[in-house]
Amino acid sequence: MAATPCSRVDAHQRSTLLDLAVDAIERRLQGEAAAHPPDLADLPAALALAGSSFVSLQTAGGLRGCCGTLEPSRALAHDVWRNAQASAFADPRFLPLAPDEWREVTELEISVLSGFERLDVRSEADLLRQLEPRHDGLVLAWHGRRATFLPKVWEQVPDARDFLRRLKEKAGWEPGFWAPDLEVLRYHTECMALARPARRDRVH
Repeated sequence: MAATPCSRVDAHQRSTLLDLAVDAIERRLQGEAAAHPPDLADLPAALALAGSSFVSLQTAGGLRGCCGTLEPSRALAHDVWRNAQASAFADPRFLPLAPDEWREVTELEISVLSGFERLDVRSEADLLRQLEPRHDGLVLAWHGRRATFLPKVWEQVPDARDFLRRLKEKAGWEPGFWAPDLEVLRYHTECMALARPARRDRVH
């Protein structure tokens, strides 16, 4: 699994990425199903570098969509654009976002992933000792199946043991599952958010 480049997103780049995510969603809502990402030449040079991201949408009722990528297979700007559209219209847990729902979205958040750190762990207890609650994102991979939790998920769990249990369940494994060849990767994220994106009110 390739590592994403370390990211340091400055204020101007954050603003640009948030605008790109909003634009990507609103173009689809306006019927531009074949709308293409913007020309990289018109964007800050750092956003043309390969990067990976997740985009999530929240409403008063909770999560309304979240999609992303782990490997940096395209320019970060284009990754955010595509993931914004996927979160709004292709998250299999939800119906495609409707215009009325867009006006009810309370927050759009982008998480830009750092590089991966492969953890040398011999047991679940060893992994639990190494995890940094509220800070680490985690990928578990085994025999072609993998799952990840962003650092933001720590807000929803009481401790590292529950974080790990839920991640294994997400991957389709039993809570007590462990394998000697389980691949464990840690990463961090840089987050940026926009409150009430349909009205472009910024939150930093």
